[in-house]
Amino acid sequence: MKKIKIIGAGLAGCEAADFLARRGVKVELYDIKPKKFTPAHSSENFGELVCSNSLKSKDVYGNACGLLKEEMRAFGSVMLDAAEKSQIPAGGALAVEREVFSQYITERIKNNPNIEVICEEVVKVPDEWCIVATGPLTTDALSDNIRDICGGQLHFYDASAPIVAKESIDFTKCFYGDRYGKGGDDYINCPLEREEYENFVRSLISADKVILRDFEKREIFEGCMPVEVLASRGLDSLRYAMLKPVGLTDAEGRKFYAVLQLRKENADGTAYNLVGCQTNLKFGEQKRVFSIIPALKNAEYLRYGVMHRNTFINSPACLNADFSLKERATVFFAGQITGVEGYVESAASGLLAAVHMYEKLNSRQPVIPDNTTVMGALSRHISGANGNFQPMNANFGILKPAEVNIRDKKKRYAYLAERALESIAQYKENLNLK
Repeated sequence: MKKIKIIGAGLAGCEAADFLARRGVKVELYDIKPKKFTPAHSSENFGELVCSNSLKSKDVYGNACGLLKEEMRAFGSVMLDAAEKSQIPAGGALAVEREVFSQYITERIKNNPNIEVICEEVVKVPDEWCIVATGPLTTDALSDNIRDICGGQLHFYDASAPIVAKESIDFTKCFYGDRYGKGGDDYINCPLEREEYENFVRSLISADKVILRDFEKREIFEGCMPVEVLASRGLDSLRYAMLKPVGLTDAEGRKFYAVLQLRKENADGTAYNLVGCQTNLKFGEQKRVFSIIPALKNAEYLRYGVMHRNTFINSPACLNADFSLKERATVFFAGQITGVEGYVESAASGLLAAVHMYEKLNSRQPVIPDNTTVMGALSRHISGANGNFQPMNANFGILKPAEVNIRDKKKRYAYLAERALESIAQYKENLNLK
């Protein structure tokens, strides 16, 4: 069997290397540490985490990230083995002692006879079997090469607006339609009266914000204006930008002081994006402030807005659902560079890229997990999202909707989780992995 290269020893790269090496594939794992460090790195070990609770919830039946971890167990995830060895008490969160966690991963990788670790900066994607898993801070030289491969489509920061579940929107306080009667039901329009609008603007300006690292600040804020920064430039600034009411009237012909538009985030129409509301507010503050908008008073947030340094490709234009390049079938991408958001999601994409590569190495056609699973839904997001592609984390809103109407959210999530676990078990059985 061919020797393959993996670039990057973060969680995605380590998951891919471990999966393939356990099946007899010879792997060369490249990483710049310890010779060099990016601004996000502090340790020589692989699979570094920023926080002890970066792996999020343990709840399999009520949290999509918890469900994703359970799906990953089917494939022998090194991340989950490391978490088990380093877990510390933290209620419902899968918290770990970070140094123990990354040390376990590093030793397991280095002690595998099928993995050769090479401390070297890769500046060009090899034209051979490889997985690029270089993370959100890919070095400049490699970024330039990836940009060339992907037709110039490479992003250097996340600037994402919150996404809410359609079923949680109050439709007595909003209406469908595009400006001047165009677009049918493409948008959901959430009107605000003057007092509501001014309260919303004041709350945006005074809300707590995420503190950016020095190397992020200039690039992010020059590239995309956070809604709270625009709001601080004048009370009416949002009414002349993303909240402009021009051309928007409800079925009775009424006009409004300001209107926030929501746009479909997925083909099933179960998730909606707050148009133009990219934000750097803390997550709890996002929920508080955007809930001032009457139609979103009780909204369920599938993903909060984020703004941070992150290199990612325009995956729908460049990648197949098996994480391989459309133009170079032996080259795969994995991790945050593909447009999955979060440590667990990145690790899962590394596992999936390795599964699909293993199938190709054995002359079998890769099969994508069903979108009843979080793994399958994320695969479909990176390969088939709408034109305004932005990174996505694990959430129940990206799964195929339940076949039955279950109004109770807790019961609905439990149903979706049970369905996902059955589907991933069948998927693994059909693969007939060694």
